[in-house]
Amino acid sequence: MTVATELRVWVAMGKRHGAAILPPQLLERLAAWATPVESLADADVVVTGWGTTLVLDEETLAAAPRLRALVHTGGSVRTIVTSAVWERGLTVSSAADVNAGPVAEFAYAQITLAAKRALGTAAGYRAGRWPAFGAREGADGRTVGVVGASRIGRRVLSRLHGSEAGYRILLYDPYVSAVDAKRLGAELTDIHTLCATSSIVTLHAPELPETRRLLNAERLALMPDGATVVNTARGALVDTDALVRECASGRLDAFLDVTDPEPLPAGHALLTLPNVFLTPHIAGCQGDEVRRLGAFAVDEVGRLARGEPLLGAIRREEWARMA
Repeated sequence: MTVATELRVWVAMGKRHGAAILPPQLLERLAAWATPVESLADADVVVTGWGTTLVLDEETLAAAPRLRALVHTGGSVRTIVTSAVWERGLTVSSAADVNAGPVAEFAYAQITLAAKRALGTAAGYRAGRWPAFGAREGADGRTVGVVGASRIGRRVLSRLHGSEAGYRILLYDPYVSAVDAKRLGAELTDIHTLCATSSIVTLHAPELPETRRLLNAERLALMPDGATVVNTARGALVDTDALVRECASGRLDAFLDVTDPEPLPAGHALLTLPNVFLTPHIAGCQGDEVRRLGAFAVDEVGRLARGEPLLGAIRREEWARMA
């Protein structure tokens, strides 16, 4: 393999994260496309990831005259990119599509468990109750409300649409038309109708001022008795206090991979409720999966060196709506 264009690359991420995302074999591949450098000032390309403290603002960019591209091994670049990046004309790429796959699989698994009311059944089993055949619940014909046709949301929609369960799928996303929703196998609706009609509501929207507390007390109260909230997006999309009240009453169940605050303080009510399944933000790439992110970034640098379009290219209008 030969370098098509002489590039200099600086890797900027937390040491522990960097060792997992870019192990030696991937660093060797990266070096085939670009010469490693020790500072942003000498770099044409910066590769970032979890644990980075880099913020590409005007002052930082002024000290990086060669820089022309950012390749991020995570999903959102909102904490790294500022408007100065777009004004400078830098190319920005993200591994968001790569990270979306595991999140969608995780969310779909939780939707399947929710459809069978697994949390309540499991609690009853631990208490010595074996559910009678006629009292068991299945997934067929359930109405699932998907909030956000994001990268992850669209993958979840595809899985739901392809399921033999015959789900009725509702979608709320102000940026999607009814025609596009139909192509995704869903019925476009407003957030109130979605909450009032769905037995499972799964969240896949970014955290923006207009989406904070999107599931507030009023909308949670609209959900039918026995319904479930699935959140693998951002904790701030849900009013935590209102969700605690609904789950503590036994009216709603919840599968939460994200919370607000995150992590939850010791003794928080969500940690004790039997009808709440909590995980510590693990839906995205974890363990050996994070090498997918590093491999994607290396391939992006290769495409940049060869003058090819980047698969993870982010446009300014997308950046404004990223999680």
